[in-house]
Amino acid sequence: MGKIKVIIALVLMVIIATSAFIVIYPNRSSQQAKEGITIIDSQGYKTTLESTPNRIISIAPSVTPILFEIGVGDKIVGLTTYDDAPYNFSAWFAAGNMTSVGGFSTPSLEIILSLQPDVIFTTDINDAMIPNMRNLGLNVIVVGPKDINDIYQTIKLIGKATGAEKKADTLVNSLTSQINNVVATINAANIAAKPTVYFEIWLSNAGFMTVGVDSWQNDVITMAGGVNLFSTVSEEYPITSLEVIITDNPDVILLPTDMGGAPSYGSVDTVKARPGWSTISAVKNDQIYIIDGALFNQPGIRVAEQVQTIAACLYPNLFS
Repeated sequence: MGKIKVIIALVLMVIIATSAFIVIYPNRSSQQAKEGITIIDSQGYKTTLESTPNRIISIAPSVTPILFEIGVGDKIVGLTTYDDAPYNFSAWFAAGNMTSVGGFSTPSLEIILSLQPDVIFTTDINDAMIPNMRNLGLNVIVVGPKDINDIYQTIKLIGKATGAEKKADTLVNSLTSQINNVVATINAANIAAKPTVYFEIWLSNAGFMTVGVDSWQNDVITMAGGVNLFSTVSEEYPITSLEVIITDNPDVILLPTDMGGAPSYGSVDTVKARPGWSTISAVKNDQIYIIDGALFNQPGIRVAEQVQTIAACLYPNLFS
């Protein structure tokens, strides 16, 4: 009888100790689920997701490759008709394997609601409809990187929001290392004067669209060892004139193959033949480079490749 009492007492002690452990050390995953995932986006808006999202919509073509790169592409239920990376999504839409929510700046709210997303990633191009989506109970996260560091932070933000923080960190570390290698190579060469760069995005009746200090391309040019000709202009994509470009006299001219359409500049020969441009250093020294417009139309996972590409144009003796 005495032995039975001892055993009962020991069992009670184990139960009490176990209960105390549970109270002091609650299940962490349950605690995280209870607290949710809190995200503060590029506009300073705070969004709390109840749990890791399983249904994602991307209305930002720059975000979509990031989602696939960090391993959550299989959770995407809707994309825009402008999404073309990392896959040919138009074929997916046609096959019924992915739903199109409409255009980049004209998504269908009706389709978005029908897909019942846990989270939506977008940019400020949809500012007009973002309040409506939030009023309907949708979780909307806005991204809009202005420089390379912003791109890194955007990748980390997307990783946190989708439960893929470790993969996002790994991606950022890889991009950082690649860009640092470019910077180190240029620094080691002890370049006396870095070349000035004119990056032409578009040509229209209004003038020549280029990149200002608030654009992420400005930072890419800087990291590639160049000086953006319009780095003192506060606008993101300012419009300039033929005369200003001639006066500023860039050492290098970069022409994307397309930035939302066929090249507006025509050809290199057409550019060289522009009135007064024969006096520009880039023209006289044949420092006009055609670059892949598809590579430079998004701030995202290809940022290291963007830096490497421009660096190769500016310093062909250092980079193949």
